[in-house]
Amino acid sequence: MLKEVIENDIYPIALGAGILGTGGGGNPYLGSVHLREVIRTLGPQRILDPRELADDALVALVGFIGAPTASIEKLSEGTELLRALRLLEEHLECSFAAVGIIEIGGANAMGPLVAGLQAGLPTIDADGMGRAFPEVQMLTFVFQGNVSPAPFVMTDAGPGSVVVPHVANAVWAERLSRNIATSMGASAGWAGFVMRGAQFKAHAIPYTLSLAHALGKKVLEAQARGDDVPQTIAEQLSGRLILRGKITDVLRRTSRGFARGSVTIEGFGRSREQLFIEFQNEFLIAYLDGEVVATVPDLICIVTEETGEPVTTEVLHYGTRVAVLVVPAAAALKTPAALEVVGPRAFGYQVSYNPVPGNRIGCEELLSGEI
Repeated sequence: MLKEVIENDIYPIALGAGILGTGGGGNPYLGSVHLREVIRTLGPQRILDPRELADDALVALVGFIGAPTASIEKLSEGTELLRALRLLEEHLECSFAAVGIIEIGGANAMGPLVAGLQAGLPTIDADGMGRAFPEVQMLTFVFQGNVSPAPFVMTDAGPGSVVVPHVANAVWAERLSRNIATSMGASAGWAGFVMRGAQFKAHAIPYTLSLAHALGKKVLEAQARGDDVPQTIAEQLSGRLILRGKITDVLRRTSRGFARGSVTIEGFGRSREQLFIEFQNEFLIAYLDGEVVATVPDLICIVTEETGEPVTTEVLHYGTRVAVLVVPAAAALKTPAALEVVGPRAFGYQVSYNPVPGNRIGCEELLSGEI
């Protein structure tokens, strides 16, 4: 289990979080570059086991919100999450004991490490999704714990900031956040979901930062041995490979603060199977020769065919040779209450959720040292 993050841990975390992010969460390379510079300046970041979080400790979740396509064109200033965290403390007249991760995907796995290090606070080894999702209401803290996103704070790359003290519900928090983020250039820092340690421990998906780190190390080991890296990833996450092929078409647009679109992948070999995937920041649904083969909340992951490195929605390009994997979602995302918020129908797809067989590797395996 991670106790701290040093410079050598950054690349494995970026690899693992990029895969778990299912195409979203922000570009993992940019997030890793930022984290590396902060660690070189301030030293290692402390990682807090959620079991060691005091019940009465005050916690806030932080991350970036917006379109991944914008984040690679509009670089962050570097202190957006820290400023959001401090402004939230000022608004509530309190001090936080630790920083929580909204989603383990992509750069949003690195942002809370940066913010915690800059603020002198530990980052908790857990998150609210076990992957990445595009909207604020899609967290276990909402559909399990009824934790309010508000008050929340948003900051831009300049001096701009917004405090939202109250919202009717988490869906309204998403609408307001998305409009504000769009006005801030389609990318903004976000801090909210203030809760006590007991609430966090009851509803978080634990040890996902350690999972990302362990997965990234397995990828690097497989690369060094010359193994089949995509197959190694599938085995480590109890998932399966559904296609190896070449990207033949990409339709992508930035709309209302999201990266929306689709990607078509043509399989290698004589069969020439065709996989069509739609995304809203993250990959949502996959059709193999017209038949649905995977949907949210299960993870649809695209990695490079040779090295197994994550291919996020903002860097999909014609001609890239890729492998596509489907990974079982965390158990907390499969309950009836969760599926109302993160299932295929919540995204407008009139299909039933047919879960990928198996249970994704997680807390128990990490604690037993199996990965």
